[in-house]
Amino acid sequence: MADLSINLAGIKSPNPFWVASAPPSNTAYQCHRAFEAGWGGVVWKTIGEPIVNVSSRYSSIDINGSRMIGLNNIELITDRSPETNFREIKECKERWPDRAIIASLMTDSRESWHDYMKQSADAGADGVELNFGCPHGMCERGMGSAVGQNPDVIETIVGWVMEAAEIPVIVKLTPNITDITYPARAARRAGANAISLINTVKSVTQVDLERMCPEPYVAGKSTPGGYCGPAVKPIALSMVQECASHPEVGLPISGIGGIANWKDAAEFIALGSTSVQVCTAIMHYGFRIVEDMIEGLNDYLDRAGFASVNDLRGKAVDTVQRWESLDLNYKRIASIDYDKCIGCNLCYIACEDGAHQAIALVDPDQKGVGLGPGRLPGRPVPEIKEKECVGCNLCSLVCPVHECITMIDVDNGKEKMSWSDYQEKVAKGEMEPIPAHP
Repeated sequence: MADLSINLAGIKSPNPFWVASAPPSNTAYQCHRAFEAGWGGVVWKTIGEPIVNVSSRYSSIDINGSRMIGLNNIELITDRSPETNFREIKECKERWPDRAIIASLMTDSRESWHDYMKQSADAGADGVELNFGCPHGMCERGMGSAVGQNPDVIETIVGWVMEAAEIPVIVKLTPNITDITYPARAARRAGANAISLINTVKSVTQVDLERMCPEPYVAGKSTPGGYCGPAVKPIALSMVQECASHPEVGLPISGIGGIANWKDAAEFIALGSTSVQVCTAIMHYGFRIVEDMIEGLNDYLDRAGFASVNDLRGKAVDTVQRWESLDLNYKRIASIDYDKCIGCNLCYIACEDGAHQAIALVDPDQKGVGLGPGRLPGRPVPEIKEKECVGCNLCSLVCPVHECITMIDVDNGKEKMSWSDYQEKVAKGEMEPIPAHP
């Protein structure tokens, strides 16, 4: 069995699975429940000056019967006092000394940052996470993403924090910015020990067409909120990789954004994360999901031959390159397994109307194809036009049957050539410009 223990900038935990700073980490009671289920760490719901939350607070995107594919919230930081939160952090750390407990902080002055840093250390927190990501409510008060979107302000505030830091400091970054590496680099310049990303994406998920007001609504009004859950995972993976690959960032990463199972976690780790934080999946299914996460990650690491989860970290980072470096002569085409084809012909429609007209419908008898599962006698079957297929993958993505349509490599006898190579050859007169398609 692989070793799942991690060390993020001096913060140790028995596994990489942490509860993110959010409603599931609001109280000692929840912290105890999380650790009893097996979570390796908890990032406390953000502590700051007392606030008043609104009712209601959440809305979601549901797709084809799947609930909460994306979750929007307009909830603010904890509405419990700093004294209560720090007392409960101390209680939890004394009870669970082998688990990571991180105090998430948000305030607005140098003196307050120093005070909160001292209280965090005195409470026994293993580290702190500076919340520079919240895209609603707190940003209107000059905190949250109002800080995270301004690298100069990040550098100033992290500098204040590091003046008083006795424990590791993680800077939580907002995705509501053009280039995530700018704030990440600012955090490093100021002396931060690690970064976490992404916080929520500013969003409006839906409009109630009866009330003519977006959800969630508060007395007939609403506001853009923070979007999270499986829908934001692709954004988070990209930004994690950008930070992991940038030579001027060079900080350990705690990955956040749509992680719901072991495979999601493994993908974040492969792109550079040391720990992974989970919120929406816990709100949807409860703390015990970590049991499957731990088992699944262990099984995968064993199958892949990794002795430790740390051996997986960053393995995929360098495979993400600029478009101009990709091989223009690499060729893939679609291939249909007729034993699995159900004859829905959705691949044909998708290719014909939405892609490259590289699938034909043919007589199954002429093709020598039997009826197969669910196909009607005489109903045409799809056939890949191999010369026209550009390998876009669309047919394999829309096919409702797993691995009925797969993408296969084709040796076209051409040498590797990237766009950069092509430009260089044209400039040297070694190659004619490629003519445009008619």
